[in-house]
Amino acid sequence: MKDLVRLESVTQVHDFLGIPKPLHPLVSVIPIDGKMLNAEFGNITFVLDLFQISLKSGLSGQLLYGRNTYDFEEGTMAFMKPGQTMKIEGAAPTEGEHGWTLLIHPDFLRKSALGTSMDRHSFFSYQSNEALHVSDEEKNTVTDLVEKIKREYSGNLDRHSQGVILSTIELLLSYCTRFYDRQFFTRTNLNQDHATRFEDMLKAYFESDQHLVHGLPTVKGCGQELSMSGAYLSDLLKQETGMSAQEHIHRHVIDKAKTKLLSSNQSVSQIAFDLGFEYPQHFSRLFKSKTGLTPVQFRTVN
Repeated sequence: MKDLVRLESVTQVHDFLGIPKPLHPLVSVIPIDGKMLNAEFGNITFVLDLFQISLKSGLSGQLLYGRNTYDFEEGTMAFMKPGQTMKIEGAAPTEGEHGWTLLIHPDFLRKSALGTSMDRHSFFSYQSNEALHVSDEEKNTVTDLVEKIKREYSGNLDRHSQGVILSTIELLLSYCTRFYDRQFFTRTNLNQDHATRFEDMLKAYFESDQHLVHGLPTVKGCGQELSMSGAYLSDLLKQETGMSAQEHIHRHVIDKAKTKLLSSNQSVSQIAFDLGFEYPQHFSRLFKSKTGLTPVQFRTVN
């Protein structure tokens, strides 16, 4: 079998898995059972042009989460957006593992408010090791909603069906957002450690003059340094400090800019270059957006 498989439709996923044709062309709930998990996929990279929400239950032992391990046996949820890749490398399922996968084609969402708001659910950009670990009660909540979606498209479709399915998907995502907030909250000590490491990393980045070579630090790059996705880092910091990763970076840069403006006679352009900006006007726009003053005005009034 070829090493790369691109699946662009719900029907293609069903065909690839060797299961009956979907009852709805754009939405499907696929059960995860022992037979499917034991299928011989080989070392294949999958690219799905679909939104995917999965729940796996019956896991035992420790799960890797960043550089840490946790004993979560209740269930694990993962989220993928269109175009993301997934690789199976001879994985062997845990005995008794089961669950479901909800597939949603982007076309199903396009004409709805949910189609424009999916990007706000940043957990679709998390890495696989940043999964959502749910309790039995939480697992029952999300599974009930997914079963409602399945019952809706399995019945006689009418003019209300799409609206009902869309509203149920939206409710499902709202619960997942709540459960992720709970997960951030219950890991406060670990999150505080990440926040401290992030601030230390920013300080070291500028002190070692990396900004002069690579430019301003990026959220993606900072996440990689901390072994997590940029999206997860940003949400973690938002929960812990009230500011996203980008806001932290901007605050650090503005603080350094204020010091340079008041402690030297350097021109605004030179300060911009010294901070890692390629264009001085970008620095000036950022500074004014954060302080309400241009760099020259700030230097004048202080």
